[in-house]
Amino acid sequence: MHKQDFEQLLQEQLATLDEHKQPERDLWPGIELALVKQHDEARNVHYLNGTAQPSKNNHTREVSKLVILAAAIAVIALVSWKSLVPSEQMITGDELVAALSAQHEEQKSALLVQYQGQTALTQNWQQQLAELDSAAVAIKKALENEPNNMALLKMLQSVHQQQINLIERVHSPKWSQA
Repeated sequence: MHKQDFEQLLQEQLATLDEHKQPERDLWPGIELALVKQHDEARNVHYLNGTAQPSKNNHTREVSKLVILAAAIAVIALVSWKSLVPSEQMITGDELVAALSAQHEEQKSALLVQYQGQTALTQNWQQQLAELDSAAVAIKKALENEPNNMALLKMLQSVHQQQINLIERVHSPKWSQA
């Protein structure tokens, strides 16, 4: 359905609605009860067996209100500080691809050095790693034409994460860590 058709259908259906439709019952008693209860809760009064009782844990409520207030002040301070401090310019395009690749290579090299003396669970893990490398190269080649394509950047990051996961799983399976 096209947007114009949808809009026209919606307008036709709205025109057929009864403008003066009344609720099936009187809603004011429920609204009044909710307002009174809300006012009583603000004064720390609770209802037990239909009668109003003062709250017994006023100290806990006061402490929780102070904690909420402190958290709100901390958030406001953090946001204010972040807006005052000049942030670094965001890198995009080729710089981002280079930074992601460099970070990944460091992480991958560190893992390979860490697991260098350990026996791997499968023999073809290096072939799988090479296939993921070729996928990363293909994505980087596509990023040369569209350096700010978020889908491609996410794919590259996913391939990098798959490589890290492969190295970790092959050398340190979860079932052997127990």
